[in-house]
Amino acid sequence: MTTPQQAYQDLCAISREITLVNSIGGLLSWDRETYMPAQGAAIRAEQNAYLSGQGHRLLTDPRVGELLSTAEAGDWGADPYGDERANLREWRHSYDRSTKIPTSLVEEMSRAAVLGQTAWTEARRKSDFQIFKPHLAKIINLSRQTTDYIGYTETPYDALLDEYEPGETTANVKRVFEALRDELLPLVQAIVASPRQPRTDILNRDFPIDRQKLFGEAAAAALGYNLLGGRLDTVVHPFCIGIGPGDVRITTRYTQNFFNEGFFGILHEAGHGLYEQGLPAAAFGTPLGEAVGMGIHESQSRLWENFLGRGLPFWRHFFPRAQQTYPASLGDVSLDDFYFAANTVKPSFIRVEADEVTYNLHIMLRFEIEQAIISGDLAVDDIPAAWNELFTKYLGLKVPDDSLGCLQDVHWSFGGFGYFPTYALGTLYAAQFYEAALQALPNLEEQFAAGDYSALLNWLRTNIYQHGKRYRSREIVERVTGQPTSHRPLTDYLRRKFGPLYQVNV
Repeated sequence: MTTPQQAYQDLCAISREITLVNSIGGLLSWDRETYMPAQGAAIRAEQNAYLSGQGHRLLTDPRVGELLSTAEAGDWGADPYGDERANLREWRHSYDRSTKIPTSLVEEMSRAAVLGQTAWTEARRKSDFQIFKPHLAKIINLSRQTTDYIGYTETPYDALLDEYEPGETTANVKRVFEALRDELLPLVQAIVASPRQPRTDILNRDFPIDRQKLFGEAAAAALGYNLLGGRLDTVVHPFCIGIGPGDVRITTRYTQNFFNEGFFGILHEAGHGLYEQGLPAAAFGTPLGEAVGMGIHESQSRLWENFLGRGLPFWRHFFPRAQQTYPASLGDVSLDDFYFAANTVKPSFIRVEADEVTYNLHIMLRFEIEQAIISGDLAVDDIPAAWNELFTKYLGLKVPDDSLGCLQDVHWSFGGFGYFPTYALGTLYAAQFYEAALQALPNLEEQFAAGDYSALLNWLRTNIYQHGKRYRSREIVERVTGQPTSHRPLTDYLRRKFGPLYQVNV
């Protein structure tokens, strides 16, 4: 007879095998985005489908359910967040969710994602939605099938949101977003109307791409990103991927006459990379060795990119190095002018290039559209027009073409419905974490000005990274900050930072 202890050890072995299968799939996905020949998409689709199916079969084997029931009957102590109980909780969640979905559907979605991303890349380059439309229609259909299999209480979108932010609901996200939007819109309007505006031409000078790569790598390394356990590559849509301990890769894209895209893209992905590299290697293959969810993951990218990387203390150290790297472009620029330009607030088309104040409006737009798509209220043919209409409503701009509109993000091409809300949730978490870090480490920003970011990294490792999935997002926010998730720390931070820059008081 299998004991609870033996059942737990067997589950650890199965979980590690599944993690290895998924990490191999991740490596193939990284290769697809970076170096795979264009004609390799068809075979890559079959490879990824096979691995996705294999991982799903391992997870949904009836023996896993039997082992879970046996292990859950064991005495694992009173602490609900102890190692065994935390792993068992997350294994149960994954098993119950995955057993509702047929392996054939998992394989078909994986196959459609590879072909969809290939089509999306071409469609975005040509600004032609029609190239992507049949692939998107299939992915939407598969996503709707997924919600039907998983089930939901209030709205089908809940089933997809739970994939990226376990335990979160559409209703709660709506509540938080509405409170945030009510405070963001007046602030945006006041800033746009302010007579005090930055010299944005500073950021549109000549920044040779080879120097951007070197400068970006140096900045990422200074933050603590270990390049011996990772690498930086160029892609169409930046991302970070954790293959496993000792192998966490980041990517970005560059524009020679625009500084922000490459540099802040690197800081954003380095934030993800620092989180992945900070997960406990000894727990690899179990939930305690995995990130909590995409909301906490995005909190790290947003924190390092914005709260640190767009802050004045950071540039007190890095601006002289930037001037040395780009003497012809920045030699005649003052620190204050550069800092103001780097924090330009202006409604714009591309989400990943958006400023801190308008960024979350881009997310709210996508959140609204995704709900309509998944519920069936928005047909595929009508997505570009709906996008353009909402974009004008939220950001006051008329979208000139699809590459600047509904084709700009990669997420729908791999079936990532439910992902976008985590960007805004992550920004809210980041504001709360940063506020808590400043309280715990009063001299933190003086250290940034001296080029030392180790105190912040160690604080995050101690309070967030080392726990893996021991706590859910809401729980870890409250444990670290002492407060539930709120929009208030973010809006207070935005007013403190941008009020003086633009001389507005909202």
